[in-house]
Amino acid sequence: MNKVFISGNHAFGEAAIRAGCRSYFGYPITPQNELGEYMAENLPKAGGVFVQSESETAAINMVIGASAAGARAMTSSSSPGISLKQEGISFLAGFQLPAVIVNVMRGGPGLGNIAPAQGDYFQATRGGGHGDYRTPVLAPASVQEVADLTFDAFDLADRYRTPVMILGDGMLGQMKEPVVFPEPIKNIPEKEWSLKGRGNGPSRYMASLILDTMEMERHNWELVRKYQEITKREVRYETYMLDDAKVVAVAYGTTARIAKAAIKRVRKEGVPAGLVRPITLWPFPKKILQELAQRVSQFVVFEMSAGQMVEDVLLSLEGRGNVHFHGRPGGVVPTPLEFARILYREYQRTVKSGS
Repeated sequence: MNKVFISGNHAFGEAAIRAGCRSYFGYPITPQNELGEYMAENLPKAGGVFVQSESETAAINMVIGASAAGARAMTSSSSPGISLKQEGISFLAGFQLPAVIVNVMRGGPGLGNIAPAQGDYFQATRGGGHGDYRTPVLAPASVQEVADLTFDAFDLADRYRTPVMILGDGMLGQMKEPVVFPEPIKNIPEKEWSLKGRGNGPSRYMASLILDTMEMERHNWELVRKYQEITKREVRYETYMLDDAKVVAVAYGTTARIAKAAIKRVRKEGVPAGLVRPITLWPFPKKILQELAQRVSQFVVFEMSAGQMVEDVLLSLEGRGNVHFHGRPGGVVPTPLEFARILYREYQRTVKSGS
């Protein structure tokens, strides 16, 4: 197994090609431009199609067409560009078409800046566009996970016929780490539902306009049942030093790496801290938090935002335990020492309360 020293953005591209992606459509925006650059150079070599579209809106609509024809299709952008794609993502959900969307987040709102941030959590985990739909969201915390979860994203998209989002940030996209890539997929099963043009088979069409309200309701409940199945089967998370933890950090992506360093620091000072790292932001790993709440009273949510995932933690705990939040929005990257001080403070409160 050969390791490759590669950036997160390039790893997204290499993993997608190895996972069978042969259609990529995108529009430049920092800090994910290297992903499109990689696909422009390498996807045609694999027999695929790269298109730099005239806009983000055009890119996501090209994804719709490629996916309907049965291709493994992908697009990527950063925060404002993902906002422009939301109508198309809603159409993908309505059509029940698989696709992979990568968001390498930057500081916002508005045009914001090109620094790493996590301010797109609500947009990603709540569907983002119009109508009743949800989008599975994967959150890598290393370049190795970028590669692994990109493979998983294409498999999930095909298995459930749904768009899947991978949520990274500018730091993860730009940093380089050693990666062992999975072996390329040689054969992707034929998608019997896809539109292949005229032939000897039955006529097929896809429509997102459903004027009959009862039929539209039936379609919505069909989507709900699919999302319930995803919730049952596809929850993923990592735990770290939880066996004796009295205070538990909850963080994802880059922030979770910083939290791990903080936990190592405070444990040297006798503070029994641990971590829950959601890997699927939707479906959110509620059960592990509910189980921890039976013996842990202090939870600290760390985010590079003004506070978004903290709401899912609160909803998961259903009033059990004390939830504290510490965030740095706008592209400011916190330090392990900063997080360590928060963990130490909350542990002292636990000691004083005797809980």
